[in-house]
Parts: sequence; C-alpha cells; structure tokens
Amino acid sequence: MLTAITRDDIMDMVDYAKVRKERRRNITKMKRDRRVALGPDATFYFESYDTMWHQIHEMLYIERGGEEQIIDELAAYNPLIPKGRELVATLMFEIDEPERRERFLASLGGVEEKVCLSVGEEVIRAEAELDVDRTSVDGKASSVHFLHFPFSDECVALFCDPSVKVILAIEHEKYPHMTLLSETVRVALQGDFSYK
Repeated sequence: MLTAITRDDIMDMVDYAKVRKERRRNITKMKRDRRVALGPDATFYFESYDTMWHQIHEMLYIERGGEEQIIDELAAYNPLIPKGRELVATLMFEIDEPERRERFLASLGGVEEKVCLSVGEEVIRAEAELDVDRTSVDGKASSVHFLHFPFSDECVALFCDPSVKVILAIEHEKYPHMTLLSETVRVALQGDFSYK
C-alpha cells in the first residue's frame, strides 16, 4: 500500500496528456465506490493514493506551474493519503443556490469537530486537517473539510468484518444525519488499511 506520492511518481505532462482520458475514466469509476452522501447537502469522498495522484496530475495539467507547482501540490495532497491505520475523507457541503448555501454554512460552525464513524460499538471521531481553520471566528463553516479517522488494529478488524455495522454520522445540531456504509463502500475502503 502506497502512502505518499514522490517526485518520481509525477508523470511528464506530455505523457500524462496521452493517458489522461483513460485515467479520468478509471478514477471516476473508482471514486463511485468511495463516495458517501449524508443527508441532503453533505458528501464524503474517501481519499486514497490513487485519488490524490489523479488530483495532483490534474492540477499540474491545468495550471502548468512546472517544478515549483509540483512541490506545492505534493505538500498539499500527500497529507490526504491514508497512512495505513486511518481513513481520510474530503467532506463537501454541495449547495448550488448561493443564498441558501451562505445561510446554511453560517450556522454550521465547528461541524468538522462533530463527525464520527461508529464501527460496531467503537466510535472513531474525525480529526480535521490543520492546514487552515475551517470555521471562521464568526462561526461560519467552510464548504470543504479534510478529515482523518484514526483506527486501532481492533477497529480495522471490525471494519473488515461484514457482520459489523459501520455508521457515518454528523452530529452537529444544525445538521444531524447518519448513514450505514454499504458493503460496496466498505470493501473499497478496506484497501486503505495496511495489514503489516
């Protein structure tokens, strides 16, 4: 299991352009099983080495920032690759209507501290990526949050046991929602754990 993207993993953009269409098709298919909708406005996208490799290459392909950009993209996206005993998710609140989105996010401060995975009887609280504060001083939440779910060995075993229920939840008073993870999603995410 790969847990970091290095400079050697970055393709030349001329070569990437030749395989981009196929790579995009493959990653779209892979992401389908790593996506979890929660309530009417939240979606979790569980990240991996492959999703971050794709994201970095897309940023480089679109922006054409050269070697300096490569260093920046590696620094930005490597922390979002699971490190063997965790799941990592991008949580997005996706509301197309600007006024409703503004009102919604204004009341959602601290939501990044109210996310958890229940694996059987064990509760794993999400830890927000500390790159920037995702809740402003006036209590407005960002529409995007990067979350880590740290697992013990025991929780990994429970997660991989199909007889154990896994529930993803947001426990914020303004957005209390939960959902049972499907077997398809769980199988896809099991590859994020290192069994060494």
